[in-house]
Amino acid sequence: MKTSELKELGIHRGEALTEAVRLLKERAATNEQIREVAADAEAFAVDPVFGKLAKGILAHAEDAYVPRSEPAPWQQWGENLERGAVQQMVHACELPIATSGALMADAHQGYGLPIGGVLATDQAVIPYAVGVDIACRMKLTVWDLPEAWLSDKKSADRLKSQLSRDTYFGIGAAVADKHEHAVMDADWSVSPITERNRDRAWKQLGTSGSGNHFVEFGTLTLAKSDLGLEPGRYLALLSHSGSRGTGAAVAGHYSKLAKEMHPELPNHLQNLAWLDLDQEAGQEYWQAMNLMGDYAAANHDLIHQTLAKNLGAEILADVENHHNFAWKETHGGREVIVHRKGATPAGEGVLGVIPGSMASPAFVVRGRGSAESLKSASHGAGRVMSRTQARKTFNWQREKEKLNAAGITLLSAGLDEVPGVYKNIHDVMEAQQDLVQTVAQFDPRIVKMAPAGERPED
Repeated sequence: MKTSELKELGIHRGEALTEAVRLLKERAATNEQIREVAADAEAFAVDPVFGKLAKGILAHAEDAYVPRSEPAPWQQWGENLERGAVQQMVHACELPIATSGALMADAHQGYGLPIGGVLATDQAVIPYAVGVDIACRMKLTVWDLPEAWLSDKKSADRLKSQLSRDTYFGIGAAVADKHEHAVMDADWSVSPITERNRDRAWKQLGTSGSGNHFVEFGTLTLAKSDLGLEPGRYLALLSHSGSRGTGAAVAGHYSKLAKEMHPELPNHLQNLAWLDLDQEAGQEYWQAMNLMGDYAAANHDLIHQTLAKNLGAEILADVENHHNFAWKETHGGREVIVHRKGATPAGEGVLGVIPGSMASPAFVVRGRGSAESLKSASHGAGRVMSRTQARKTFNWQREKEKLNAAGITLLSAGLDEVPGVYKNIHDVMEAQQDLVQTVAQFDPRIVKMAPAGERPED
C-alpha cells in the first residue's frame, strides 16, 4: 500500500503514518487489516498489534477533511469546456473555505484550480489558485507614432530592431545593467523568500517570461471616443508577463507550506491547500503576493517606457490589469478572498485587456460588474491542446507561411504557441458579452516571445 493510499484512508501524518508504514514494511499487517483499523480505530485502541496505529489515527481524527455539506454555487461561461477543468471547479467548490465560484469561457485544466477559474473563499488564500506566475499581467500602451509605421518597411524595420534589442525573454533572462524603479525600494523583507530573492528580482526587472508571454507591436482600432482618445487607428504596444523567478519562488514555497499544513486533504485536492489569513504564514504569503503584483507592474512599465523612449514616442494612453492574483472584495454582502487564476477583473467600468494569439486580435474591454461571475471575465482565448501535442501537430514552415500571409512578423516563439493551440478568441468574446463590453481591438503585427525550447512559466 502506497503512502498516497494511506492518506486517502485518513492516515496522513505523524505517528499514525509512521506506524502504518512500519507494519506494512515488516509484514505485520496486510492492506486489508490497515483498512479495517482506519475504518474503526476505536475498536483497535487497545489491540496489542494495532493499538499504536489506532491511537495515532484517533489523535488526528479532528483534522480529517470534511467538505462543505453542499458545494459552493458556481456558474460556467462557454460551452464544451475541457472536462478536467470543469471537474477541478467542482472539487474547488467542495472546499470548506469556498463560498462561490465561476468558470470562464477560456478555461482549461491547471493545477488545483483550472486556468480560467475564479474562486471566492472565506478569509483564506490558496497559493495554487493564484498560480505559479503570480500577478501575470497585461499592459497596452497607445503611442503618438503614426500607425502607418507598421506598413512602411523602413519604419517597421526600426520597430523590429528596437523590440529585439530592448526586450529579454526566458527563465534566465536578465538585464546587463539594473533598472532603477521605486518597486525595489519597497519592503522586500515581508517574506524570507522575497528578501532572499531581491537581487535576483532586480536583475530580472524589465524582462519577460517564457510560455505564453509576449511583447508585440500592432494596430489599435478605436471605433468611438474612449481612453481619452478620438476614434481612429493607432500604433500600440501590448505585453504579457508576470513576476518572473521571484514570483515562482514565492509560489513554490507557500504552496508546499500550505500542503504541509493540510495533510488531511485527499490527493486530488492537495493543490488546493490553503493558508489562513489570520495566521503568520497566510499574512506572509499575502504580503509577498502583493509585492509581486507591484513587481510585475514594474516589469511592464519598464518595457513600455524603455521602448517608447528609444523610439522617440510619447505614450497617449495605457490599459493594464493583473490575473493570477487574489483580491479582498465584497460579494453577497460579505468580505471574501477572490482568486482569479487566468481570469480578468471585470468590475463595473473596469478596463482590461483580453488577448487572442499571435495571429488573432486582443480586445480592450470594460467590465459589466456581473455578480454571477464574481466580476470576472476570461484572460485570453484559452488553450485547446497541450504543448507536447502542439509540437507533434504543427511544423514551423507551414505556420510561418500562415503568419506571413496574415502580415505578421514573428521575431521568436516556440512551436507550442502558434495560433492553432488556442480557441477562437471571437467565440470566447461572444460567450462573455454579459461580462464585458468591447472598447477597442488590437491586431498584432510584430511579435516577440521566448525562443523555442524554453520551459514555460505561464
